Amino acid sequence: MSRKYKFRNPEAAYFVSFSVVEWLDVFSNDAYKQILLDSLKFCQREKGMEIYAWIIMTTHVHLVFRSTTKYPPELLLGDFKRFTSKAIVRAIQEASEDQKSRTYLSVFRKYGERTSNVKNFQFWQHDNRPIELWSKWVIDQKINYIHQNPVVAGFVDQPGEYLFSSARDYMGEVGILEGVVVCK
Repeated sequence: MSRKYKFRNPEAAYFVSFSVVEWLDVFSNDAYKQILLDSLKFCQREKGMEIYAWIIMTTHVHLVFRSTTKYPPELLLGDFKRFTSKAIVRAIQEASEDQKSRTYLSVFRKYGERTSNVKNFQFWQHDNRPIELWSKWVIDQKINYIHQNPVVAGFVDQPGEYLFSSARDYMGEVGILEGVVVCK
């Protein structure tokens, strides 16, 4: 990983992006999105993850967050990715009667065999590309980028129409993930 992309300041807010291996569209299934949402809620409640913005697209996730505890942000994110990887693979295995699920599992197994630090299946790509958010301009730019993702992808016409993001919170409405800290 480049030196440019590191968690350097444990108290800072960070923009991170992480994708499913081969950019597989796993999150076209809302049940798998729900696993991510439940895990984000757990991290907020139990691990001190303060979330400023988020989105779950069909192939990837963007998140603006910081750790409010002594738990370093890279470990917090690592725990989140490790847990969600196992939980989603397990859910896909339980639904493996369809061809799409079998294809996903085959790809995850192939990547798992190539990687020394993964046992059996690799779900997430390894890079997160954390970017420290050091100014209001950078924060606003990243949050806007997150909320425009489904518009650019052609899923919706307006950011607030996309359910699996914090866009509604920024419109003064209540989004589906409670406790989002809106940056003004």
